[in-house]
Amino acid sequence: MAVRVEDHPLSYRSFEGGIPAGHYGAGRVIVWDQGYWRPLGDPRDGLARGKLTFELEGEKLRGAWELIRTLRPGSSKQETWLLIKRRGDAAVRPSDEFDVITAMPDSVLSPAPGRPRRAARPGSARRAALPARLDLQLATLAAEPPAGGDWVVEHKLDGYRIAARVQRGRVALFTRAGHDWTDRLRPLAEALEALKLPPAWLDGEVVALNEHGLPDFNRLQNAIDNAHTGELVFFLFDLPFVNGQDLREVPLRARRGQLQALLAARETQQLRFSEALPASPAEALAAACRLGLEGVMLKRADSPYVGRRSDSWLKLKCQQRQEFIVIGFTDRRDAPEEVGALLLAYHEAGELKSAGAVGTGWSAAQGRALHRQLARQETAEPATVATPGNRWSRRAPGSERWVKPEMVVEVAFGGWAPEGRIRHAVFRGVRADKAPAGVQREAAQPVRAASTSAGGRVTAPVVITHPDRVVDATSGLRKIDVVRYLESVADRMLPHLRQRPVSLVRAPQGVAGQQFFQKHAEAPMAGVRVLDAERWPGHAPLLVVSRAEGLVEAAQLNVIEFHTWNATTRQLRRPDRVVFDLDPGEGVPWSQVKEAALLMRTLLEELGLRGWLKTSGGKGLHVVVPLQARREDDEVKAFAKAVTLHMARTLPQRFVAKSGPANRVGRIFID
Repeated sequence: MAVRVEDHPLSYRSFEGGIPAGHYGAGRVIVWDQGYWRPLGDPRDGLARGKLTFELEGEKLRGAWELIRTLRPGSSKQETWLLIKRRGDAAVRPSDEFDVITAMPDSVLSPAPGRPRRAARPGSARRAALPARLDLQLATLAAEPPAGGDWVVEHKLDGYRIAARVQRGRVALFTRAGHDWTDRLRPLAEALEALKLPPAWLDGEVVALNEHGLPDFNRLQNAIDNAHTGELVFFLFDLPFVNGQDLREVPLRARRGQLQALLAARETQQLRFSEALPASPAEALAAACRLGLEGVMLKRADSPYVGRRSDSWLKLKCQQRQEFIVIGFTDRRDAPEEVGALLLAYHEAGELKSAGAVGTGWSAAQGRALHRQLARQETAEPATVATPGNRWSRRAPGSERWVKPEMVVEVAFGGWAPEGRIRHAVFRGVRADKAPAGVQREAAQPVRAASTSAGGRVTAPVVITHPDRVVDATSGLRKIDVVRYLESVADRMLPHLRQRPVSLVRAPQGVAGQQFFQKHAEAPMAGVRVLDAERWPGHAPLLVVSRAEGLVEAAQLNVIEFHTWNATTRQLRRPDRVVFDLDPGEGVPWSQVKEAALLMRTLLEELGLRGWLKTSGGKGLHVVVPLQARREDDEVKAFAKAVTLHMARTLPQRFVAKSGPANRVGRIFID
């Protein structure tokens, strides 16, 4: 039970002691737990409605919780609430198989005499002085989006990685390599100082936005080179330290919640929180590529912050792109004071390897600036030699001019040729923030599959044949995209699937080819249960998709639709829901479809039934009505037909109960 009291100052959070009898709150007061909370949904709306849902990440409690109001405001001197643990999520650590209240009765600030304070468990913040430097967490290049897992998805911003150290009101800005760029990015440092932040390390990316609001690396480089940094934007995405606390062991989602709270009402055009994208990794990557962005970042929501490269942070790119070391150049034929090509290399096994050349992507002014800079670094001999079949340039041998391997550039390219040369290369900019010693050939790594069996995650491998087969020619979606999508929505789908017989629509030749229904098992399928034949006498055994493996197995069999019964396996002949399918005919606008759904809801509510809305997968809408499973099939069908006929007779200009395209022109067929 919980009681709502008047607002208290935040400083009260650490108060412990005895309150004398006769005074408000009399008795012994301790801080039983502390940590972080994150609202699930709008907390102000939840508070007003009497149902506030949130996640806790405390030293004792964790997971999803709800505060439920039991008395309406004004009905009592004080509002009474219930604090309830949501199902399907451990209240404490998974290994804590005990009553947490009995096992941990003490304060987290001052344990009882004779009892040592419990060590902070993994995932807790701890007191620590602000370090002078911070090793940044780096991402691993992934070959493809992961099939499952809880990921925070962000834009991959095309800029300079910068960490900000705030101490005693002063801000210092450091590159990934630890170089102090405070003076080069003075307007951003001053903007951060104006926020009056507590001591902290903030991690983010500095970008320059073009006229379309998209990151532009060339514009960023020109702004820094020409000291025009007033319009740069610093996107902040992590908070490893703040206000005397080391948050690196705190899960990412909680760290980001702290950062967002820190920046709340303080964001400016120059300083912004890097918002998570409300989409699956595959969907976000596809959208980023359509917009011409570099790609997306994926970060495991429960991961700590580690100062090294880790597969808990992944980067997915729309095209191959990485840094190379410049070890030579050529003059432009018709303008010898400009660069014609840059000769590239990278480190491998302790030595430099040639990577070919890039000859496009810079303006005439940039070409002259590169030429001047490289001419000052010229040497007589190359830092490495080209491999057989991988000439440095298409010019005649001897046209190359060699330089010390000191400049790092970023290059986008189409792929690697067998001889080790990059193909279709385009220069993107000089990376003054990157050290040559750390430049290696990036190889995309396969993503570890989620291993948990909770919720809808796949735990057993399902072999996917022909993963690149195109399922939908209009969008280019492949079979593997269907697999990833079904895995990403398994938690949403399985509650509607695991207790109901299902018919599968298969499309071996894709959505444009011939399709057919499968209602019965042809062979054993992982994650698919076969009902006892006696449950439906006279018919072949029915199928039930019971686990996420069943979704993936269905995708392997080219399933594109799942049609469930409106009855559960417990009572096959007594439906527990009825679905009204609002199917618009030719010439029906979307506004009329929405109006139809509202009219249907109104009629059902007049009959004492509450429906909920879902999309149909086509152009219409479904109104789904839950029922108590008390009536037989024939009764429910007769009721549904009566409702449909009533709507068609009452509003014939809007609805029709007779199927066929000719009957529904300008009207909505209710199925």
